[in-house]
Amino acid sequence: MRRLPFPLVFAVLLVLPTVHPAQTASAQTASGQTAPGQTAPGQTAPQKRPMTFEDMMAMKRLGDTAVSPDGKWLAYSVTTVDLAKNTKTAELWLQKIEGGEPMKLEVGLPGDSGVQFAPDDKRILFLSSRDGGQQIWLADFDPATGVASNARKLTAIATYADNAKWSPDAKSIVFTSTVHPDCPPITTADFATGNTCNADRDKTLAASKVKAQIFTHLLYRHWDHYTGEKRFHLFQVLVDGGGIRDLNPNDPHDVPPFSLDWSGCGCDFSPDAKELAFTENPDPVPAISTSPQIYTLDLTSLAAKPVKVSTSAGGNFNPAYSPDEKYLAWRSQARAGYESDKFRLMLYDRAAKTTKDVLEDFNFDNWADEFSWVDDSEHLLFVSGEKGEAPVYEVNVTGDDLKRDGKTQGSWSGIHFLLLNGFPHVLGTLMRVDRPSEVVLGNLVLMNDTARISRFGVDATPPTYTPAALTHLNDALIAQLDLPKLESFWFTAADGTKLEGFLIRPPGFDPNKKYPVKFLIHGGPQGNWGDDWSYRWNAELFAANGYVVVMINFRGSTGYGQQFVDAINGDWGGKPFTDLMEGLDYAEQHYPFIDKDRECALGASYGGYMANWVLGHTNRFKCIVSHDGMFNAESAFGTTEEDWFNIWEFKTPESKGGHPWDYYGKPDSENPYRKWSPSLYAKNFKTPTLVVHGQLDYRLDVSEGFQLFDTLQLEGVPSKMLYFPDEGHWVLKPQNSQLWWQTVNDWVDQWTKNRD
Repeated sequence: MRRLPFPLVFAVLLVLPTVHPAQTASAQTASGQTAPGQTAPGQTAPQKRPMTFEDMMAMKRLGDTAVSPDGKWLAYSVTTVDLAKNTKTAELWLQKIEGGEPMKLEVGLPGDSGVQFAPDDKRILFLSSRDGGQQIWLADFDPATGVASNARKLTAIATYADNAKWSPDAKSIVFTSTVHPDCPPITTADFATGNTCNADRDKTLAASKVKAQIFTHLLYRHWDHYTGEKRFHLFQVLVDGGGIRDLNPNDPHDVPPFSLDWSGCGCDFSPDAKELAFTENPDPVPAISTSPQIYTLDLTSLAAKPVKVSTSAGGNFNPAYSPDEKYLAWRSQARAGYESDKFRLMLYDRAAKTTKDVLEDFNFDNWADEFSWVDDSEHLLFVSGEKGEAPVYEVNVTGDDLKRDGKTQGSWSGIHFLLLNGFPHVLGTLMRVDRPSEVVLGNLVLMNDTARISRFGVDATPPTYTPAALTHLNDALIAQLDLPKLESFWFTAADGTKLEGFLIRPPGFDPNKKYPVKFLIHGGPQGNWGDDWSYRWNAELFAANGYVVVMINFRGSTGYGQQFVDAINGDWGGKPFTDLMEGLDYAEQHYPFIDKDRECALGASYGGYMANWVLGHTNRFKCIVSHDGMFNAESAFGTTEEDWFNIWEFKTPESKGGHPWDYYGKPDSENPYRKWSPSLYAKNFKTPTLVVHGQLDYRLDVSEGFQLFDTLQLEGVPSKMLYFPDEGHWVLKPQNSQLWWQTVNDWVDQWTKNRD
């Protein structure tokens, strides 16, 4: 964005402070319904109390957001959980960005999703299964009133439609669908043949009484499902006339490939709508590859072939064209095989065909987690995890100006650049540990220009800048709850490394009391704890029944530079373990209300692995909760579907690879699969342990949990196993989640509450 001259910045602060839309809106919608999260007139907030599981399930969950091209309207989905029915239902909402009452999208039905405004502001699209399988629907839209009408189905593809995206000229839409790549392509010229082939194949598979599968390649299963022979493809459909085209005909690869780092099609139209950039992993064995590449496709020619424009050996994701068509940006990793390498922000000059890392000259060592173009095509906004937060940054395309936008606490995501009344803003979602996501609007003048504002003697930017909330989904409920703030502390490890930890006090905290501790260990391992909300491992809910929650960002955590991230490679049970123990030591020494004789360690994924490692290496805890953790490193290698992960994490500088057989004949001290395997320390197991695992977890197979429970039982260690036949790596179903929280809290209470 272009910077405002000093006098104009001063004028803005005097006459146009940060906008606070929707904060004065009444609690009633135009239809008389109470808007999500708002309190009806006449109601008063009750005394604050600890949060319960039922409170967390009652919270409205913000989903995807969209902004109209004229910058006047916000569309978003809100998911409501019905605990009694064990369901989650999304609904679509609209409201004016500059202030107004939320209103349900007239043409939307419960379960609809993916709403997007057409670039011409005259139509919207959304995804709906109201007429069978999920398809793309269109409706007319009046930008003056926000009224949507005349809903009609656009697609009728047998393999269904998802991740729809408008072309900039509003003449076509690109979407994803999972097809049998050996069927004839689904195209306008012969729609019936390709569509029927896919439909018949799916019908035959569903009707067959033989459910056996034959595997000839990896990946044959992934995360929580068996992949089969179907693959994601990108399709383009014309809005007027309905012509359709498979953009990846007969391609045996997923386009886009699976990634936890994005939602959507992994693609973008050029501003003239003549070219599409997309993401595809061309490697023949995706189970050992983390190297998706960026391709462009000329949409004006049916004979055109994709052209690879990325050059990095590592992963490349999220292509996005600049508004002036000059550049294509994406997130990129340098090293192949390493899913947690630093995500750089790459800029491709389309005319010169050159690529550069726009953050390279700043010695910026954290990840570019997501990004968005500014309208002037000269700047990009991006989110980056940093010391337990995820702030917004801004960088120019020349790579010589980088700014952090404000000192906002919490974690941003889903960012959009927006000109409001001619002035620059960032619109996105923001969450904190004590508040779930809401859509917020940040004034970039206030967020960026503290130094120049101070020259005029105007203290307009407080130490912590809070963007204006546009949505208020849970205000009424949050007002009732005692949700303590996240506290950060720093300590020095034995080798001199500075590390950060976090602490949450229990509701109704009394400094004269001693409290038991829930010691949470994060997963990843290249993840982190920070100022953010979770519906699975919610730090506030862990604290709610009278516990101090302590969390440590050990070596391997993100947000402290790539060298810190890399420090865990090949050292899973080494420095990360001592970091955790030294961090807890520090908390015990500096927070006198901690009862160090009543502590329980809890972890999932890598945190589950570390819980298992703790089990064999210290008896300081009264109990342990191990969820989806690796127990036997050698068996885990053969049962995971993402082989690249273990190959990278368990290689040594001396080894040519990271397979278990690469260490054949070597002593355990030189074999990381045995050196760091919790199973080999079972003789030390003493601590009462709750094991949790899901049958559908193909990331860390359920056999890891069974092996751990079997060992605990045979060793006579007090233990219990919570097994979910219908969950994967995460427990997602509401009533399963309820059982999880009840079982985990009961286990911790059993061993830490009122014990000698």
